[in-house]
Amino acid sequence: MNMEENSAFKEKMLSAPRSPGVYLMLDERARVIYVGKANDLKSRVASYFTGRDTRPMAPFLMARVHDIDFITTTTEKEALILENNLIKKHRPRYNVILRDDKTYYHLSLNPKEPYPRLQLVRKRLNDDALYFGPYPSGMAAKETLRFVQQVFPLRTCRSRHFQLRTRPCLEYQIGRCLAPWLISDLKKQMEEAAQDLNYEEAARLRDRIHSLEHALEKQNVDWVGIGDQDVLGFWVDQDVYQFCILFVQGGKLLGSKSFTPVKTQADKGEIISSVLKQYYDSSNIPDEIILPDHLPDEKVIAEWLADQKEKKVRLTVPVRGVKKALLEMAAANARELLTSDRKKEEQKTTVMRILQEKLSLTKLPRRIECYDISNISGKNAVGSMVTFQDGDPDKSGYRRFRIKAVDQPDDYGMMREVLKRRFAGDDALPDLVVVDGGKGQLNIALSVLNELKIKLDVIGLAKEERGSWRAKNKTGGKVVGNEDRVYLPRRKDAVYLSSRPAALSLLQRVRDEAHRFAVSYHHRLKQKTDFRSILDAIPDIGSKRKKILLTHFGSASQVQKSSLEELQRIPGIGKDLAGKIYSYMRKEK
Repeated sequence: MNMEENSAFKEKMLSAPRSPGVYLMLDERARVIYVGKANDLKSRVASYFTGRDTRPMAPFLMARVHDIDFITTTTEKEALILENNLIKKHRPRYNVILRDDKTYYHLSLNPKEPYPRLQLVRKRLNDDALYFGPYPSGMAAKETLRFVQQVFPLRTCRSRHFQLRTRPCLEYQIGRCLAPWLISDLKKQMEEAAQDLNYEEAARLRDRIHSLEHALEKQNVDWVGIGDQDVLGFWVDQDVYQFCILFVQGGKLLGSKSFTPVKTQADKGEIISSVLKQYYDSSNIPDEIILPDHLPDEKVIAEWLADQKEKKVRLTVPVRGVKKALLEMAAANARELLTSDRKKEEQKTTVMRILQEKLSLTKLPRRIECYDISNISGKNAVGSMVTFQDGDPDKSGYRRFRIKAVDQPDDYGMMREVLKRRFAGDDALPDLVVVDGGKGQLNIALSVLNELKIKLDVIGLAKEERGSWRAKNKTGGKVVGNEDRVYLPRRKDAVYLSSRPAALSLLQRVRDEAHRFAVSYHHRLKQKTDFRSILDAIPDIGSKRKKILLTHFGSASQVQKSSLEELQRIPGIGKDLAGKIYSYMRKEK
């Protein structure tokens, strides 16, 4: 996909939140092909369009991206750890993936041991130990361990060596929850050193405090957890609710899901209950759902979820700790989604107002219909109608027309037939009609609407030939490259919207979608016609057997690729006819 032409996707990328987090790039099949992190998502993602991302793989990546998702975090460290989790889960094509699949370091201490030892571990177990981390830098984790061991006399020898001792280690002394005191004491030492004008010592203590604070920084995307958990957060503004679910597996945050904003004045608990009932079924219920508030029918909901899952499901409303922090993270993601959605709506409304002003439309073009014709020398001629509502495709309003009355190359006659069939009924009328073409197509549309006594705003959108001269060009001279021009009723000269690229882009998206829809239908009909014409040349194949082959294969190319054995297995074809078809198709190939 040409990223510069995909304005809707570009708008989504440029509306990224200004906060730490990760971004997931998806291909046309919604597969994650790249996961990245950033301290400022908006700035990082914008670099793909400004050319600041000079990595060789960037152009290949952008040529394949069709959508993007964001998950915001509280800190850059959380973003780094979440990025690591998501890369291991999705194994994206354009990320560097290490085969050892190692995880980040943690510091572990089990206070229930008679002689606790602070040690580095990679895997967090579901035991009685206290875990600190994970640490995004192995060097930082080791430096922290070395420093803590200098300050606190905890056991340093391995358990096996310790068990061989005849008496407890002389360095043993237990300590719990000491990090806050440690940092405050170091700050006191730093202040005293500064007052004594010992600036080198103060600077050394300052750097140590910074390293320790970074190493002990609280994070909420990776911790010891039991089972799978979903975290349901929401953000509400002016009776509009935006929900976001964070997915946690084995203590690791691995993804999120958002929903279309809902405007309602219902009770908060009732709304959350509705989300649970509509979203969950037997296939996606976790062991625990973390909720922002208690529900009026909480007991019934819990029983219903347990029946679906055939296992008890916990509904938790946390007031503190990691679960509360996760809930706040989910709410922050919901807030960013709602803010971004409102910005997009404001931008769409602005674009429609520009169109209304520049094209002298009688109404704001909230609902736009566009028509296109596709044929080759008048054969397999089809027409298409696509509908955009508030700047986005509304596929419920798409229609295809197989041209009936015109059997020769006559685009004007074909457009007339399509428009008469569309507007002869009682369907709701759009705010704006766009026809793909210049003044000729525009006049056909105006003629049809006049005959049917329908008053609508109509425009024609056509590409200008490369190097043509523009009448009354403000800049004067020749047009460089192709540029779309808009034709209006009762106006001789075309209107150019190049100074309003967002407005022009909307019309181009509508026109291109109509063209795509028409061409895809035309190709399908042509394929069926070509398939039948090839089969007509084979003896003993009538309409019934044509239908059997068409239903089974769909195209002549698939028949050519088939083996003799596959043809023989098709009911109604038989061994002898399969041989004739196979021989003929090989000859044609």
